Amino acid sequence: MGVDEASGLGRLLRSEATSQRATFLELFFDLVFIFALTRVSQRIIIDLTGDRRILLTEAGETLILFLAVWLVWSTTVWATSQLDPDLPAVQAMVVVAMFGSMLMAVALPEGFGVHGLLFAGAFAALQIIRAFILLRALRARPARWLGRRALIWSVASGLLWITGGVFSEGPARGAVWTAALAVGYGGVALGYPVPRLGRSPVTGQPIASEHLAERYQQFLLIALGEMVLGVGLTYSGGAFTPARSVGFVLAFGTTVLLWRIYFHRAGHLLPAAIGRARDPARLGGTLGLAHLLMIIGVVLTGVGYELFIDHPAGPPDRAWLAPILGGPALFLIGRAYFEWLVFDRVSGSRVVAVALLGALAVALRGTPPLAVGAATGAVLLGVAVTDTRRSRRGPVEQPVQRI
Repeated sequence: MGVDEASGLGRLLRSEATSQRATFLELFFDLVFIFALTRVSQRIIIDLTGDRRILLTEAGETLILFLAVWLVWSTTVWATSQLDPDLPAVQAMVVVAMFGSMLMAVALPEGFGVHGLLFAGAFAALQIIRAFILLRALRARPARWLGRRALIWSVASGLLWITGGVFSEGPARGAVWTAALAVGYGGVALGYPVPRLGRSPVTGQPIASEHLAERYQQFLLIALGEMVLGVGLTYSGGAFTPARSVGFVLAFGTTVLLWRIYFHRAGHLLPAAIGRARDPARLGGTLGLAHLLMIIGVVLTGVGYELFIDHPAGPPDRAWLAPILGGPALFLIGRAYFEWLVFDRVSGSRVVAVALLGALAVALRGTPPLAVGAATGAVLLGVAVTDTRRSRRGPVEQPVQRI
């Protein structure tokens, strides 16, 4: 938003006295996404154990559904990082997003099947209602233009979602919903441009940097929490055999390693990195992509856990290498990008680890899933140990003033 729009928002904007910590309502809102991530994991497992001929198509469909869920969470967090989260209008926007996200999560496993219209309708409705609430809460003309632009883009995106849910199925639905995602993400990235109503600048926006950083950290912890939930349910759902017990311990240990790798230095310094940036909002948006990659990696890794706990000795399936090895690799790629944004460098251990995981994908074809999981854990342990040694040898590192 520009200067005129920011001044027009007036009482809706965060003040210096507003706490930077997430409110209880925001934490309540996050609980829905634990359920949503379990539904994403459930769908991926169904994809991996189903018809191999349509595996790639189903993987693309799952990605579309997940990106819709992420768009709801990220735009809600962006709103509460700019607006006062204690105001009734802002709280109403969060509650609407919460209920809509719950409906989306319920429909997600059959989002490209019988529940497609429910998923699309919930997404479209929550986006339009939130934009309408914002418009009603605004008073000054420049700020009302922002509300109108957001409402127009929400309606345009919503029509595509509904069109895909009602009139399309299979690949056609995927194409229509991909266009809907492009409109949704494009509106955010471009500042909701509308002829005669202008657009919001994509740089220089006021943002609560500490709050935004904390919310990214919290969603990463939500993803790790969903992993713990999945591991516990999978292990408790079968016999406590030695092989399954080893898989359970391995999954827990690997989860701890992911937590350690994320928060080592860059994760702890995230609030300072955003606060020191010349354009905190721009850096915050870029960090969203890094976290999106890491969270997808975490979700895939959790799917891999469930596979090697339930099927420790096989049958070996090459498709299963994608979550067991590819999930941690994608997490490390996102973490390397995160590190580059904060420190303007990438640790060599992350590059080596990603290369090793790629080599293992070739070398371990036909190997029992539990053995593949153990190899993955060893690679992540190496990254964590290298991080610890580096931090002990060198001085305390500070984030760069990147953007």
